[in-house]
Amino acid sequence: MPPLRTSQAATASTDRDRVDPGWVRKLTGRPLPEVRAAMKEAQDDRVLAEAIASAHASAGRDFYAQVRAPFELYALARLLRPAHIVEVGVSSGVSSAYFLKALSKNGEGHLHSIDLPTKQKGPRFSEGEDSPVALPPGRASGWAVPSDLRGGWDLRLGPSQELLPKLVGELDEVGIFLHDSLHTFAHATFELACVDPKVPAGGVLLADNTEWLEGALDRFAEAKGTRTYYRRGMDLGGFRKP
Repeated sequence: MPPLRTSQAATASTDRDRVDPGWVRKLTGRPLPEVRAAMKEAQDDRVLAEAIASAHASAGRDFYAQVRAPFELYALARLLRPAHIVEVGVSSGVSSAYFLKALSKNGEGHLHSIDLPTKQKGPRFSEGEDSPVALPPGRASGWAVPSDLRGGWDLRLGPSQELLPKLVGELDEVGIFLHDSLHTFAHATFELACVDPKVPAGGVLLADNTEWLEGALDRFAEAKGTRTYYRRGMDLGGFRKP
């Protein structure tokens, strides 16, 4: 989750250079015009982008670490129409908000999120001492998700080692999975292996900040007989399960 300035978040819907429709096409197998149309829905949603930016600004943060591909995540959810999305790592809830908005547009599907929150140490954010995903005072995980998207959102707080196996056991299948929590080889491998049995053919497994995972996502994809695709050749990767 690299930091994104609040001003960038507010204007992201007009910044076409950030998006990668080709990446979404590779993960969904859908024609590029359909991908672009789905992404444009998210890009044109100024209300959601400004609500998130306003929430960040209200907490006194001119930047906040968050996934840089909310439009792509939205498009994945719109095109795959998953019954269940699971994400581990929420922070302020940017990815959560765009997943929830896509599911709302679909008229079906549920988002299940797990977060182990890190709290800001003092009243003001200290770049040298606080994690970039530290929650500001008085805020809880997912605090930037607009209230009108929260209905039915399954948000669970605690370590994924304890919560993810229980959650996966409750679900029939997982159409999209996003790892964005503790970025180590062992932890990412655990989460991928935990959710994999419930991911059907055509489902998508994603991981952010893969430069810290020591190849965990690539190795997992190779073991499934496929390959990882990276958004704009950078650190958000994913593969489609054969």
